[in-house]
Amino acid sequence: MPKPHATIPLAFVELPAATMQAKAEAFHALMQRRRTVRDFSDRPVPRDLIETAVMTAGTAPSGANQQPWTFVCISTQAIKARIREGAEEEERAFYAGRAGEEWLGALAHLGTDDQKPFLDIAPWLIVIFAQRWGHDAKGKKIKHYYVPESVGIATGLLIASLHQAGLATLTHTPAPMNFLNDICGRPDNEKALILLVVGYPADGATVPAITRKRLPEIATFL
Repeated sequence: MPKPHATIPLAFVELPAATMQAKAEAFHALMQRRRTVRDFSDRPVPRDLIETAVMTAGTAPSGANQQPWTFVCISTQAIKARIREGAEEEERAFYAGRAGEEWLGALAHLGTDDQKPFLDIAPWLIVIFAQRWGHDAKGKKIKHYYVPESVGIATGLLIASLHQAGLATLTHTPAPMNFLNDICGRPDNEKALILLVVGYPADGATVPAITRKRLPEIATFL
């Protein structure tokens, strides 16, 4: 028989239906204004703000509550410059043919290329690592479950938290991302999934003119 697990009372506050709808609509309006930004200011962002957003990300649900994520938060200019150098090296290969014509065609309307100046202009970079496996208190290797799903949910909470606070972000995914383990000093059981750029948008920043899919295009109600 498995040992009974400890429990605590659920901290849940029920709201009136009208309040729930109003809060949902207000948050949707906020996130509807969220856009991926590629023109960042070097204006400083307090570390406390980044710490709070990461703690919010850490509240995400995860397989077996293993919390298989590591957030490496970088403001040191020399490290950001190394990351830009490594990312642009991978991006040059990507745009030179590694991606294939179909993928490059899908990106064409966004106007992206292999130059990533935002990586050493923005005040913060957050490298999000997935812990493919872990270790118990005795150092024994233990399997982690639902790692990509868990880290994906945590990343969504992180982005939402940062925008709620009034910042802009960019999800950057140079491929491969192995160079980030070396730069960030992370062990082999961790895999970099996303390089999140965080800060204020530059004055006069623009974004591609895109539209988001409507509710009937993304949801089915049964």
